[in-house]
Amino acid sequence: MIAAGIDIGSLSTEAIVFDNEKGILGYSIVLTGGSSKEASRVSLKQAIGSANITRDQIKRIVSTGCAREIAEFADRKITEITCIAKGVSHLFPECRTIIDIGGQDTKVIRVDGKGRVLEFDMNDKCAAGTGRFLEVMAKALTIGLDEMGEQSLRYRNDLAISSICTVFAESEVVSLVSEGRQVEDILHAIHNAVADRTLGLLERIGAVEPPVAMTGGVAKNIGVVKALEEKLKTPLAIYAEPQIVGSLGAALLALNGL
Repeated sequence: MIAAGIDIGSLSTEAIVFDNEKGILGYSIVLTGGSSKEASRVSLKQAIGSANITRDQIKRIVSTGCAREIAEFADRKITEITCIAKGVSHLFPECRTIIDIGGQDTKVIRVDGKGRVLEFDMNDKCAAGTGRFLEVMAKALTIGLDEMGEQSLRYRNDLAISSICTVFAESEVVSLVSEGRQVEDILHAIHNAVADRTLGLLERIGAVEPPVAMTGGVAKNIGVVKALEEKLKTPLAIYAEPQIVGSLGAALLALNGL
């Protein structure tokens, strides 16, 4: 039986085609851009092409993400909290705590042994400590977003970014550059600020119970990953493509409905 899940976010949209016997058949990641509806259609079409199947072979589709309601073709719409928990439970059944850092928000989730959500919190009112925050910092330092992680690991001096607010933090970064501070040291401070912000959210849902999984696009930033691992004093379980975990959970929930 084949099902599909689609995660329509503010910055990117991911779709997965999943077979209950063979697992992931194909997936796609596209920029959401100015039309969530168009991005959802394109992403699903690309995932179907990647899976080398036809549209009518998909028996059920579940949409998730902040724009999940826009997916007219979806049979059901489910919150991203539930879908992320389901996806992580499938990939890392031993994990009890989840950190998801995407383009515009950060989510922290506590789950039981069956992937059911026990508690969660998120900073959906502010982009501080998210992918957007890192984009602004990268622009201020005139480096590529994909260069930040590796470059930050070469730091030599500990610096501090006192504000996690994107506007004020950018001003601090500009000031550090004007003082002649090394880019690697500034990047390390930025990643520590993201980790501190995330730890603040984790404190709201109780004690962190390892193992801990991390999902979302920011999980591709090794600098943020290392900063979190150091502060949590535990390694993070990260899937090879951390951006598709929410859509994977949606596909699994679609199968459950068949």
